[in-house]
Amino acid sequence: MRAPVSLTWWGHATTTIEIDDVRVLTDPVLTRRLGHLSRIRGTKPATRARAADIVAVSHLHGDHLHVPSMKLVPQTAQVVGPRGSQAVLGGAESRVREVVPGDVVERDGLTIRAVPADHDPRRHSRSRISGPALGFIIERDGCRIWFAGDTALFEGMAEFGPVDLAVVPIGGWGPTLEPDKHMDPEHAAQAVRLVGARYAVPMHYGTFWPTGLRHVHRPSFRRLFIEPAERFRTAVEAIGAEPRVLQVGETTRWPTT
Repeated sequence: MRAPVSLTWWGHATTTIEIDDVRVLTDPVLTRRLGHLSRIRGTKPATRARAADIVAVSHLHGDHLHVPSMKLVPQTAQVVGPRGSQAVLGGAESRVREVVPGDVVERDGLTIRAVPADHDPRRHSRSRISGPALGFIIERDGCRIWFAGDTALFEGMAEFGPVDLAVVPIGGWGPTLEPDKHMDPEHAAQAVRLVGARYAVPMHYGTFWPTGLRHVHRPSFRRLFIEPAERFRTAVEAIGAEPRVLQVGETTRWPTT
């Protein structure tokens, strides 16, 4: 019998993955605004979204390592993130464990393994702070979950499997993101196939959008904000896996035997 497993999607790349009462919070963005972006779908995450035993940060970009949101997370939580995380959060952040692909962190009975991702490693385009973009394999009692972070598709993903659940990005937050460093819904389904996942949850889409821009070019907003979820559902069903497409704040559970 495997430990009870659930996942709650809070929007963008923020999820709570709970395995046998241990809570892993991924890439927390817990605010209504993110720079020039507004939260279009869903309200600001509930207070319970802040609860975490472990915070897994995939890379240094401000929509994944979001300093105001990190201040809302309990100081007792272990932060696992790429090289450069401490520089962003402040030198006194002793709770931060910096990792590179291949590193393993054991905490509260969970094994968290850092794996590669194909994404810009810099904090921003003019920043000197840089660190490898990561995904994470989260394991306990035979259950394996892949949180992909943000990444382009690459064949090396096949080395991460097999996994029970793949949590994969299928879009972004605007019409100008680089297509060679992000996955669209069809590429995300290919990633699900490569890792041999039984279940797949989409994230990193349908949450934030540049303020006011959806009214300027509605076809772009529909194609990149509204439509990715159903495209992902169709593509994942075609490879024989089970998509779990969530509303913001919704929780999914899956078989534990």
